[in-house]
Amino acid sequence: MPIPYGRQSIDPSDIAAVTDVLEGDWLTQGPAVRAFEESIEDACEVPHAVAFSSGTAALHGAVLAAGIGAGDDLVTSALTFVASANCAAYVGATPRFADIDPATLNLSIDSLVASMTDRTRAVVPVDFAGLPVDGRAIRQAVGPEVTVIEDASHALGGHDGEAPTGACLHADMAVFSFHPVKTIAAGEGGMVTTRDPELNRRLQLFRTHGITKDPGLLTVQDPGGWYQEQHELGFNYRLSDIHSALGRSQMRRLEEFVAARNAVAERYRSGLADVEALTLAPAAGPGARHAYHLFVIRHRDGAEARRRLFDGLRERGILAQVHYPPVHLHPWYRTTYGYGPGLCPEAEAFYEGCLSLPCFPTLSESDQQLVVDAVRELA
Repeated sequence: MPIPYGRQSIDPSDIAAVTDVLEGDWLTQGPAVRAFEESIEDACEVPHAVAFSSGTAALHGAVLAAGIGAGDDLVTSALTFVASANCAAYVGATPRFADIDPATLNLSIDSLVASMTDRTRAVVPVDFAGLPVDGRAIRQAVGPEVTVIEDASHALGGHDGEAPTGACLHADMAVFSFHPVKTIAAGEGGMVTTRDPELNRRLQLFRTHGITKDPGLLTVQDPGGWYQEQHELGFNYRLSDIHSALGRSQMRRLEEFVAARNAVAERYRSGLADVEALTLAPAAGPGARHAYHLFVIRHRDGAEARRRLFDGLRERGILAQVHYPPVHLHPWYRTTYGYGPGLCPEAEAFYEGCLSLPCFPTLSESDQQLVVDAVRELA
Protein backbone atom coordinates (compact mmCIF):
# COMPACT_ATOMS: atom_id res chain seq x y z
CA MET A 1 0.00 0.00 0.00
CA PRO A 2 1.37 3.48 -0.85
CA ILE A 3 2.64 5.65 2.00
CA PRO A 4 0.95 9.09 1.74
CA TYR A 5 2.50 12.30 3.01
CA GLY A 6 -0.44 12.74 5.42
CA ARG A 7 -3.29 10.66 6.76
CA GLN A 8 -6.06 11.04 9.34
CA SER A 9 -6.40 8.72 12.34
CA ILE A 10 -10.04 7.77 13.09
CA ASP A 11 -10.92 5.53 16.04
CA PRO A 12 -14.21 4.03 17.27
CA SER A 13 -14.86 7.00 19.56
CA ASP A 14 -14.74 9.33 16.55
CA ILE A 15 -17.22 7.16 14.68
CA ALA A 16 -19.50 7.01 17.72
CA ALA A 17 -19.42 10.80 18.09
CA VAL A 18 -20.56 11.27 14.49
CA THR A 19 -23.17 8.53 14.81
CA ASP A 20 -24.61 10.25 17.88
CA VAL A 21 -25.16 13.38 15.81
CA LEU A 22 -26.66 11.47 12.91
CA GLU A 23 -29.11 9.83 15.28
CA GLY A 24 -29.90 13.08 17.08
CA ASP A 25 -31.96 16.17 16.33
CA TRP A 26 -29.29 18.50 14.93
CA LEU A 27 -27.18 17.93 11.83
CA THR A 28 -26.18 21.59 11.67
CA GLN A 29 -26.56 24.77 13.74
CA GLY A 30 -26.81 22.62 16.85
CA PRO A 31 -24.93 22.13 20.14
CA ALA A 32 -22.01 20.11 18.72
CA VAL A 33 -20.64 23.24 17.04
CA ARG A 34 -20.35 25.17 20.28
CA ALA A 35 -18.91 22.13 22.05
CA PHE A 36 -16.17 21.93 19.40
CA GLU A 37 -15.45 25.65 19.76
CA GLU A 38 -15.13 25.23 23.53
CA SER A 39 -12.62 22.40 23.10
CA ILE A 40 -10.45 24.70 20.96
CA GLU A 41 -10.79 27.53 23.49
CA ASP A 42 -9.59 25.20 26.24
CA ALA A 43 -6.65 23.86 24.22
CA CYS A 44 -5.54 27.30 23.04
CA GLU A 45 -6.20 29.06 26.36
CA VAL A 46 -8.23 31.73 24.59
CA PRO A 47 -11.70 33.11 25.42
CA HIS A 48 -13.29 32.98 21.95
CA ALA A 49 -13.28 30.45 19.10
CA VAL A 50 -15.60 30.64 16.09
CA ALA A 51 -16.06 27.64 13.80
CA PHE A 52 -16.12 28.00 10.00
CA SER A 53 -16.74 25.62 7.13
CA SER A 54 -13.03 25.56 6.16
CA GLY A 55 -9.72 27.16 6.98
CA THR A 56 -10.09 29.30 3.86
CA ALA A 57 -13.51 30.52 5.03
CA ALA A 58 -11.97 31.24 8.44
CA LEU A 59 -9.26 33.39 6.85
CA HIS A 60 -11.87 35.23 4.80
CA GLY A 61 -13.97 35.79 7.91
CA ALA A 62 -10.99 37.06 9.89
CA VAL A 63 -10.09 39.61 7.22
CA LEU A 64 -13.71 40.74 6.98
CA ALA A 65 -14.00 41.02 10.76
CA ALA A 66 -10.88 43.20 10.79
CA GLY A 67 -12.50 45.60 8.31
CA ILE A 68 -9.87 45.12 5.61
CA GLY A 69 -11.02 46.19 2.15
CA ALA A 70 -10.33 48.08 -1.05
CA GLY A 71 -7.33 50.38 -0.82
CA ASP A 72 -5.68 48.32 1.94
CA ASP A 73 -2.58 46.13 1.75
CA LEU A 74 -2.20 42.76 3.45
CA VAL A 75 1.27 41.20 3.80
CA THR A 76 1.78 37.46 4.11
CA SER A 77 4.56 34.94 3.60
CA ALA A 78 5.47 33.94 0.06
CA LEU A 79 5.84 30.35 1.29
CA THR A 80 2.28 29.25 2.02
CA PHE A 81 -0.89 27.86 0.50
CA VAL A 82 -2.66 30.42 -1.69
CA ALA A 83 -5.52 30.91 0.82
CA SER A 84 -3.23 32.98 3.08
CA ALA A 85 -3.07 35.61 0.33
CA ASN A 86 -6.38 35.01 -1.43
CA CYS A 87 -8.23 36.24 1.65
CA ALA A 88 -6.97 39.75 0.85
CA ALA A 89 -8.12 39.56 -2.76
CA TYR A 90 -11.57 38.35 -1.66
CA VAL A 91 -12.21 41.69 0.06
CA GLY A 92 -10.61 43.91 -2.57
CA ALA A 93 -7.35 44.48 -0.69
CA THR A 94 -3.92 44.00 -2.28
CA PRO A 95 -1.93 40.91 -1.23
CA ARG A 96 1.77 41.63 -0.77
CA PHE A 97 4.52 39.19 0.08
CA ALA A 98 7.37 39.01 2.54
CA ASP A 99 10.27 36.59 2.13
CA ILE A 100 11.09 33.79 4.55
CA ASP A 101 13.86 33.42 7.08
CA PRO A 102 15.74 30.30 5.88
CA ALA A 103 16.50 29.38 9.51
CA THR A 104 12.81 28.93 10.36
CA LEU A 105 11.01 28.93 6.97
CA ASN A 106 8.61 31.40 8.57
CA LEU A 107 8.17 35.01 7.57
CA SER A 108 11.33 37.15 7.85
CA ILE A 109 10.85 40.12 10.14
CA ASP A 110 13.23 42.26 8.07
CA SER A 111 11.42 41.37 4.86
CA LEU A 112 8.05 41.99 6.52
CA VAL A 113 9.08 45.52 7.48
CA ALA A 114 10.46 46.15 3.98
CA SER A 115 7.21 44.89 2.41
CA MET A 116 4.93 47.19 4.40
CA THR A 117 3.51 50.39 2.94
CA ASP A 118 1.47 53.23 4.38
CA ARG A 119 -1.58 51.23 3.22
CA THR A 120 -0.68 48.07 5.16
CA ARG A 121 -3.53 47.29 7.54
CA ALA A 122 -3.02 43.57 8.12
CA VAL A 123 -0.35 40.89 8.14
CA VAL A 124 -0.88 37.13 7.97
CA PRO A 125 2.20 35.34 9.31
CA VAL A 126 2.17 31.60 8.62
CA ASP A 127 3.28 28.85 11.03
CA PHE A 128 4.89 26.96 8.16
CA ALA A 129 4.92 23.16 8.59
CA GLY A 130 3.79 23.61 12.21
CA LEU A 131 6.59 25.78 13.64
CA PRO A 132 4.99 28.70 15.51
CA VAL A 133 5.99 32.18 14.40
CA ASP A 134 7.62 34.69 16.75
CA GLY A 135 4.43 36.57 17.54
CA ARG A 136 6.07 39.06 19.88
CA ALA A 137 8.64 40.09 17.25
CA ILE A 138 5.95 40.43 14.59
CA ARG A 139 3.80 42.65 16.81
CA GLN A 140 6.79 44.83 17.66
CA ALA A 141 7.64 45.12 13.96
CA VAL A 142 4.17 46.12 12.72
CA GLY A 143 2.97 48.18 15.69
CA PRO A 144 -0.38 48.20 17.47
CA GLU A 145 -2.52 49.56 14.61
CA VAL A 146 -1.92 46.73 12.12
CA THR A 147 -4.16 43.68 12.47
CA VAL A 148 -2.19 40.45 12.90
CA ILE A 149 -3.99 37.29 11.75
CA GLU A 150 -1.82 34.26 12.49
CA ASP A 151 -2.35 31.51 9.92
CA ALA A 152 -1.92 28.61 12.32
CA SER A 153 -3.47 26.05 9.97
CA HIS A 154 -0.37 23.85 10.33
CA ALA A 155 0.20 24.38 14.03
CA LEU A 156 -2.66 23.28 16.28
CA GLY A 157 -1.01 21.78 19.35
CA GLY A 158 2.16 23.80 18.90
CA HIS A 159 3.63 26.14 21.51
CA ASP A 160 5.78 29.23 20.99
CA GLY A 161 7.38 29.14 24.43
CA GLU A 162 4.90 31.66 25.83
CA ALA A 163 1.54 30.07 25.14
CA PRO A 164 -0.19 27.48 22.95
CA THR A 165 -0.61 28.31 19.28
CA GLY A 166 -3.88 30.20 18.91
CA ALA A 167 -3.73 31.92 22.31
CA CYS A 168 -3.54 35.31 20.52
CA LEU A 169 -1.19 36.91 23.04
CA HIS A 170 0.29 39.03 20.25
CA ALA A 171 -2.01 38.34 17.28
CA ASP A 172 -5.52 39.73 16.99
CA MET A 173 -6.78 36.45 15.59
CA ALA A 174 -5.45 32.98 14.75
CA VAL A 175 -6.84 30.62 12.12
CA PHE A 176 -6.88 26.82 12.11
CA SER A 177 -7.78 24.19 9.50
CA PHE A 178 -9.20 20.71 10.10
CA HIS A 179 -8.56 19.15 6.70
CA PRO A 180 -7.78 15.41 7.11
CA VAL A 181 -3.99 15.85 6.80
CA LYS A 182 -3.88 18.47 9.58
CA THR A 183 -3.25 17.85 13.29
CA ILE A 184 -6.87 16.87 13.88
CA ALA A 185 -9.43 16.00 11.22
CA ALA A 186 -13.03 17.15 10.94
CA GLY A 187 -13.34 16.21 7.26
CA GLU A 188 -13.41 19.91 6.46
CA GLY A 189 -13.57 22.87 8.79
CA GLY A 190 -11.78 25.86 10.22
CA MET A 191 -11.69 27.99 13.35
CA VAL A 192 -10.76 31.54 14.32
CA THR A 193 -9.59 32.28 17.85
CA THR A 194 -9.44 35.75 19.39
CA ARG A 195 -9.39 37.60 22.69
CA ASP A 196 -11.41 40.51 21.31
CA PRO A 197 -15.18 40.28 22.02
CA GLU A 198 -16.04 42.61 19.14
CA LEU A 199 -14.05 40.51 16.65
CA ASN A 200 -15.80 37.45 18.07
CA ARG A 201 -19.18 39.10 17.45
CA ARG A 202 -18.32 40.03 13.88
CA LEU A 203 -16.91 36.58 13.11
CA GLN A 204 -20.11 34.93 14.31
CA LEU A 205 -22.18 37.35 12.25
CA PHE A 206 -20.19 36.91 9.03
CA ARG A 207 -20.37 33.11 9.04
CA THR A 208 -24.20 33.18 9.13
CA HIS A 209 -25.14 35.57 6.31
CA GLY A 210 -24.71 38.58 8.60
CA ILE A 211 -27.97 37.60 10.32
CA THR A 212 -28.59 37.89 14.06
CA LYS A 213 -31.36 37.01 16.50
CA ASP A 214 -29.59 38.65 19.46
CA PRO A 215 -32.28 40.71 21.27
CA GLY A 216 -29.67 43.28 22.23
CA LEU A 217 -28.90 44.01 18.58
CA LEU A 218 -32.37 43.93 16.99
CA THR A 219 -33.87 47.21 15.78
CA VAL A 220 -37.45 46.08 16.52
CA GLN A 221 -38.64 45.76 20.12
CA ASP A 222 -40.13 42.39 21.18
CA PRO A 223 -40.88 41.19 17.62
CA GLY A 224 -41.36 37.52 18.55
CA GLY A 225 -39.10 34.49 18.73
CA TRP A 226 -39.18 33.95 14.98
CA TYR A 227 -37.64 37.32 14.13
CA GLN A 228 -34.11 37.88 12.78
CA GLU A 229 -32.28 40.71 11.01
CA GLN A 230 -29.41 40.96 8.56
CA HIS A 231 -26.93 43.51 9.89
CA GLU A 232 -23.93 42.78 7.64
CA LEU A 233 -23.30 41.26 4.22
CA GLY A 234 -22.15 37.86 5.44
CA PHE A 235 -21.68 34.39 4.03
CA ASN A 236 -22.90 30.87 4.67
CA TYR A 237 -19.68 29.70 6.27
CA ARG A 238 -21.25 27.51 8.96
CA LEU A 239 -19.64 24.28 10.11
CA SER A 240 -22.08 21.39 10.55
CA ASP A 241 -22.66 19.41 13.74
CA ILE A 242 -21.43 16.32 11.89
CA HIS A 243 -18.02 17.88 11.25
CA SER A 244 -17.97 19.44 14.70
CA ALA A 245 -18.63 16.15 16.45
CA LEU A 246 -15.70 14.55 14.67
CA GLY A 247 -13.47 17.53 15.39
CA ARG A 248 -14.35 17.60 19.08
CA SER A 249 -13.77 13.86 19.39
CA GLN A 250 -10.38 14.23 17.71
CA MET A 251 -9.42 16.94 20.20
CA ARG A 252 -9.29 14.23 22.91
CA ARG A 253 -6.15 12.97 21.20
CA LEU A 254 -4.52 16.28 20.34
CA GLU A 255 -1.56 15.74 22.67
CA GLU A 256 -1.17 12.16 21.45
CA PHE A 257 -1.17 13.29 17.82
CA VAL A 258 1.40 16.05 18.32
CA ALA A 259 3.68 13.80 20.38
CA ALA A 260 3.53 11.15 17.65
CA ARG A 261 4.36 13.70 14.96
CA ASN A 262 7.35 14.89 16.98
CA ALA A 263 8.52 11.27 17.34
CA VAL A 264 8.32 10.86 13.56
CA ALA A 265 10.36 14.03 13.12
CA GLU A 266 13.04 12.87 15.53
CA ARG A 267 13.40 9.57 13.70
CA TYR A 268 13.85 11.46 10.42
CA ARG A 269 16.52 13.66 12.01
CA SER A 270 18.35 10.59 13.29
CA GLY A 271 18.09 8.71 10.02
CA LEU A 272 18.92 11.56 7.62
CA ALA A 273 21.23 13.86 9.59
CA ASP A 274 24.38 12.70 7.79
CA VAL A 275 23.02 13.01 4.23
CA GLU A 276 25.08 15.93 2.99
CA ALA A 277 22.80 16.68 0.03
CA LEU A 278 19.88 17.49 2.31
CA THR A 279 18.87 20.27 4.69
CA LEU A 280 16.33 19.08 7.26
CA ALA A 281 13.29 20.86 8.69
CA PRO A 282 14.01 23.54 11.31
CA ALA A 283 13.32 22.39 14.86
CA ALA A 284 11.49 24.34 17.56
CA GLY A 285 13.59 26.37 19.98
CA PRO A 286 13.93 25.83 23.74
CA GLY A 287 10.57 25.78 25.49
CA ALA A 288 8.65 25.72 22.20
CA ARG A 289 6.91 22.85 20.44
CA HIS A 290 6.65 22.16 16.74
CA ALA A 291 3.34 20.66 15.58
CA TYR A 292 4.95 18.95 12.53
CA HIS A 293 2.07 19.10 10.12
CA LEU A 294 4.88 18.58 7.63
CA PHE A 295 8.43 17.30 7.82
CA VAL A 296 10.20 19.17 5.05
CA ILE A 297 13.62 18.57 3.57
CA ARG A 298 15.48 20.56 0.94
CA HIS A 299 17.82 19.12 -1.66
CA ARG A 300 20.78 21.44 -1.88
CA ASP A 301 21.30 20.68 -5.58
CA GLY A 302 17.99 22.28 -6.51
CA ALA A 303 15.08 21.55 -8.79
CA GLU A 304 16.47 18.73 -10.96
CA ALA A 305 17.76 16.78 -7.94
CA ARG A 306 14.46 17.31 -6.11
CA ARG A 307 12.54 16.06 -9.16
CA ARG A 308 14.64 12.89 -9.31
CA LEU A 309 14.08 12.31 -5.60
CA PHE A 310 10.34 13.00 -5.88
CA ASP A 311 9.91 10.67 -8.87
CA GLY A 312 12.06 7.96 -7.31
CA LEU A 313 10.05 7.98 -4.11
CA ARG A 314 6.77 7.86 -6.01
CA GLU A 315 7.99 4.87 -7.99
CA ARG A 316 8.45 3.09 -4.64
CA GLY A 317 4.97 4.01 -3.43
CA ILE A 318 6.17 6.81 -1.16
CA LEU A 319 3.86 9.73 -1.93
CA ALA A 320 6.04 12.66 -0.96
CA GLN A 321 4.69 16.12 -1.78
CA VAL A 322 5.97 19.65 -2.41
CA HIS A 323 4.87 22.56 -0.18
CA TYR A 324 4.61 25.13 -1.73
CA PRO A 325 5.19 26.96 -4.99
CA PRO A 326 5.64 30.57 -3.79
CA VAL A 327 2.27 32.28 -4.08
CA HIS A 328 3.55 35.25 -6.09
CA LEU A 329 4.71 32.89 -8.86
CA HIS A 330 1.24 31.47 -9.56
CA PRO A 331 -0.10 32.68 -12.92
CA TRP A 332 -3.06 34.53 -11.39
CA TYR A 333 -0.80 36.57 -9.12
CA ARG A 334 1.62 37.28 -11.95
CA THR A 335 -1.06 38.55 -14.32
CA THR A 336 -3.23 40.30 -11.73
CA TYR A 337 -0.52 42.07 -9.72
CA GLY A 338 2.56 41.87 -11.91
CA TYR A 339 4.55 39.75 -9.45
CA GLY A 340 7.34 37.51 -10.71
CA PRO A 341 10.62 35.78 -9.92
CA GLY A 342 13.05 37.64 -7.69
CA LEU A 343 10.45 39.15 -5.36
CA CYS A 344 11.17 36.70 -2.51
CA PRO A 345 14.49 34.99 -3.30
CA GLU A 346 14.73 32.87 -0.14
CA ALA A 347 11.25 31.40 -0.64
CA GLU A 348 12.02 30.79 -4.31
CA ALA A 349 15.32 29.06 -3.48
CA PHE A 350 13.65 26.87 -0.87
CA TYR A 351 10.92 25.87 -3.32
CA GLU A 352 13.49 24.75 -5.88
CA GLY A 353 14.66 21.92 -3.63
CA CYS A 354 11.92 21.30 -1.04
CA LEU A 355 10.08 18.05 -0.41
CA SER A 356 7.61 16.99 2.29
CA LEU A 357 8.15 13.45 3.56
CA PRO A 358 5.33 11.29 5.00
CA CYS A 359 4.54 12.60 8.49
CA PHE A 360 1.43 11.53 10.39
CA PRO A 361 0.69 9.94 13.79
CA THR A 362 0.05 6.40 12.54
CA LEU A 363 3.15 6.21 10.33
CA SER A 364 4.77 2.97 11.49
CA GLU A 365 8.46 2.81 12.28
CA SER A 366 8.90 0.15 9.60
CA ASP A 367 7.24 2.33 6.94
CA GLN A 368 9.27 5.30 8.07
CA GLN A 369 12.43 3.24 7.75
CA LEU A 370 11.43 2.45 4.15
CA VAL A 371 11.19 6.21 3.57
CA VAL A 372 14.55 6.90 5.21
CA ASP A 373 16.30 4.12 3.26
CA ALA A 374 14.80 5.33 -0.02
CA VAL A 375 15.73 8.98 0.58
CA ARG A 376 19.30 8.01 1.52
CA GLU A 377 19.66 5.93 -1.64
CA LEU A 378 18.05 8.46 -3.99
CA ALA A 379 19.40 11.74 -2.62
